[in-house]
Amino acid sequence: MQLPDTQDTRLTTLANGVRVVTIHMRWLASASASVFVRTGSGHESARLNGISHVVEHMAFKGTTTRDAAKINIDAERLGAEVNAHTDKDHTAYHLSGMARDAVEFVRMLGDIVRRPTFPAAELERERQVILQEYLEDEEDPMSTAFRQFDKLCYGAHSMAQAVIGTRRNIERFTRDELLAYVAQQYSGSNVVVGVAGNVDHDAIVREAEAAFGDMPAGTPHAMDVPTWFGGVKANRLAGCSQSHVVLGYPVASMKDDQPAASVAAALFGEGMSSPLMNEIRERRGLVYYAACSADIMEACGQFVIEASTTPDKVDELLRETHRLLQSHAASVGAIDLERARNQIAVRQMRAQERPVRRVEDAALDLFVHGRMRSPEELRARVEGVSADQVREAFARMLAAPPVLAIAGKLGALTGERLRELVSAPAPRARVTASVRRSTIVH
Repeated sequence: MQLPDTQDTRLTTLANGVRVVTIHMRWLASASASVFVRTGSGHESARLNGISHVVEHMAFKGTTTRDAAKINIDAERLGAEVNAHTDKDHTAYHLSGMARDAVEFVRMLGDIVRRPTFPAAELERERQVILQEYLEDEEDPMSTAFRQFDKLCYGAHSMAQAVIGTRRNIERFTRDELLAYVAQQYSGSNVVVGVAGNVDHDAIVREAEAAFGDMPAGTPHAMDVPTWFGGVKANRLAGCSQSHVVLGYPVASMKDDQPAASVAAALFGEGMSSPLMNEIRERRGLVYYAACSADIMEACGQFVIEASTTPDKVDELLRETHRLLQSHAASVGAIDLERARNQIAVRQMRAQERPVRRVEDAALDLFVHGRMRSPEELRARVEGVSADQVREAFARMLAAPPVLAIAGKLGALTGERLRELVSAPAPRARVTASVRRSTIVH
């Protein structure tokens, strides 16, 4: 089925539900091809937590037609770069190289995704590699804080699970379990093939049909909306000289399609003139590193503030951060709003120049919304966010139980004191007039 196209983007849906997207970037001599599968740690049971990541690693270790060495040399003889990643809501496989080889990339990815054999000897070797990756993540204090953060947010829900899984699961997974998981999760309605570059859409569709056309259609994977719990947890880690802080609140999900939280995050913590960086870092010297983001996922969203500081400054850091959040729940300034909207616009423009990012954004849109949102639509939605909408986003966040996770050196910090610092009541919100939209140069 051929669906309506938008400017440089074309979409064709195969009979089994596989969607094929091409983004014509005629000025590029290179091309990036990706296969996205709508499965990740958020779709896993506790017993299978981490299996999507193991499958992603093992897919390159042999197929019914090629062994691992042949997979690598076939890509590298073309000068292509091979990559893959696993997230909470999807798994992706990538090949990037010369535009003339784009059709070949789709053929190679089809072999990797459709016909993996997961050789037993390769599984034992790769298991050790993944365990080293697990240990590296486990020993990183900020990663430790984020793992605890997700658990405090969502409790026993699958969205609280780490993408890499548990050590016990990594050590236990069998070849048969990997094959069964792929048979269950990898289906046409959960696959997007995306190619960006100076490529021929019809040629890409023909190759995608050959590689994926006989894939079982299946049904789209659903993800339950998790309940937000809130809570405070501090993990004392030996050998650390700093406290690594992750503070967060719930925001709308990608399904909700509400950009106010993303504008609020840019306003609060993006750039040196943002309140977080200007007040916390520049004026008070409480941190060297701090960041703020709105992590918008399919079924849920998180407004996240992260920072690294010394234990003696955690008290003041949290107190001042909470004060700043409260002030923005009461009033949002016109200049701050203009800065945030334009920063997002520039970020979106840069993303449009990156082939891999463009096909990933298209795939996630198709998974969640069933359509691809144009760059113009996304920019217009951000431009349309008013000061009152941003202020209300801050107020809604502060009305929910906060989540605070700290890992590293803790000093004399106590859980009760930490709860006091992040749970003060928000001030009564003051309604302000909406500011005029800023102009974004296209």
